[in-house]
Amino acid sequence: MLIARSARQPLIAATETDLAFYLEIEKMESKFIKHKQPCPSCNGSDPVSINEDGSAKCFSCGTFFTNYENPNGVTTIHTTPKQEKTFFDSYRGTFGALTDRGISEEVAKKYGVRVVYHKDGSVAEHIYPYYNGNEIAGTKTRYVNNKNFRVTGTFKGTGLFGEQLYKTGGKFLTITEGECDALAVAELGIRTAVVSIKRGSASAVRDIRESIEFIESFEQVVIAFDNDKAGRTAARDVASILKPGKARILKLSEGFKDPNDMLKGKKFTEFTKAWFEAKVYTPSGILELASRKDKWLTREVKQSIAFPYAGLNQKLYGLRRGELVTLTGGTGLGKSSVVRELEHWLIKTTDDNIGIMALEENWQRTADGIISIEANDRMYINEVREKYSEEELSTLFDKTIQDGRVYIHAHLGVNNIEEIFSKLRYMIIGCDCKWIVIDHLHMLVSSIQDSDERRGIDVLMTRLRSLVEETGVGMILVSHLRRVGGDLGHEKGVQVSLSHLKGSQAIAQLSDCVIALERNQQSEDITEANTTAVRVLKSRYTGYTGFACSLLYNSVTGRLIELTDEVTFNNEHTEF
Repeated sequence: MLIARSARQPLIAATETDLAFYLEIEKMESKFIKHKQPCPSCNGSDPVSINEDGSAKCFSCGTFFTNYENPNGVTTIHTTPKQEKTFFDSYRGTFGALTDRGISEEVAKKYGVRVVYHKDGSVAEHIYPYYNGNEIAGTKTRYVNNKNFRVTGTFKGTGLFGEQLYKTGGKFLTITEGECDALAVAELGIRTAVVSIKRGSASAVRDIRESIEFIESFEQVVIAFDNDKAGRTAARDVASILKPGKARILKLSEGFKDPNDMLKGKKFTEFTKAWFEAKVYTPSGILELASRKDKWLTREVKQSIAFPYAGLNQKLYGLRRGELVTLTGGTGLGKSSVVRELEHWLIKTTDDNIGIMALEENWQRTADGIISIEANDRMYINEVREKYSEEELSTLFDKTIQDGRVYIHAHLGVNNIEEIFSKLRYMIIGCDCKWIVIDHLHMLVSSIQDSDERRGIDVLMTRLRSLVEETGVGMILVSHLRRVGGDLGHEKGVQVSLSHLKGSQAIAQLSDCVIALERNQQSEDITEANTTAVRVLKSRYTGYTGFACSLLYNSVTGRLIELTDEVTFNNEHTEF
């Protein structure tokens, strides 16, 4: 908005998008030093008085000049005189082609646009008329050389630019962001009604509201605003206030700012195609499903990576990127052991980069765990590690980690939550990790300055889910269980349900898959005490839930071995 700071200070020249003002210039305090001067606006011989700061006012047409000596180089604002004529004798110029913009005389004359020429015959000014009914109430003069403009008269009560031509409504109406663009659309071959907003993108909604009855008289409205951020935003804002299904937003060809740009580039076919292909506007988050057929037919097929356990594969059809898998179980039931098996499996069976955020151990312990799976031995125990030569240890390292695909969070404990998510994002985007393992959720919760654990988990799960959706990463998340009452606790092998997840329902709701571990650690039977039942509590992909398999812990190797003979599925669901 243009602001008058002082009568002694000249006004800043306005741009077209700033046309949302009328200043009461006559109220500014200044002393007249010269009277009875000619008016360059209405051509009156002596109606102008000049102030000591160089500004001047015409008492015939009401025009105020910020610099009387150079009226074409600064903003000129018209203030309505007490006795206004039907319209100014000052409607200057002649009908002619806007050669600088590629607009023919025929189109310019249709819209009542006049031009003023320099002495050398080049176009100096465009003069666009605005109507109140059948009468011109104001004009906008655009200076070609510096792109400044001057408003004469008033926009109060006027319609959109060109509105006076289309009083009966019709099937299609095209609305542009500027007058010259409206002329360009007509020049490009669109033979339906074309108009322009009055004051630029910043006041687009206001202009549309003032002419809403006229606009609603058309069945379809094509919005052809500028191809920049302001134009795109204004187009959506305008579309949102029209009746659902009426507005279509035209997408200009890449590299062209507005319809006039396309006209000057002689892109007649391209513009016509874009006009006919303009998409019906729907608010964010609402889709016309029929328009998605091609994407549905050609969508990328999710590639599944098999689990190392046949029972889980039968239930879940493998692991997939773009999904969040939560692994849960009671304390000491082997969650970290299962996670370690999965980490090693992904390293050995894929070419993908893998990011590991183990918040309760240092990087050496993480490396020991992965290499132990490869060695089929407990390499995290010094006495076991000492059995291997340096060459053998080096070979084991090379087989699992040396190729540079494994990235580890090298910090024991937690940082600030924002720093944690920054590191996760870096692993995914900067390190190109396709899989992320987080052990565990409740360590992350402790980094949030919130005493409400449930609310903290809600926040974290939402952010983790959003990260998966945004990046397409496959995420494996370890979560704890809440303690259950009575004699049967998780350490005694009580069957796990989703309600046992610790802290919040968001864990179950936002996970694609939830896998639970169950084991009776207190059993006197050594085999039972070392056997973990794996149960699927949720599978968004397959829908299959229930017991999946049993894993026997080998205390010598530290490995979990699937007891395939105990897998029984046929009694739980139909054949796959």
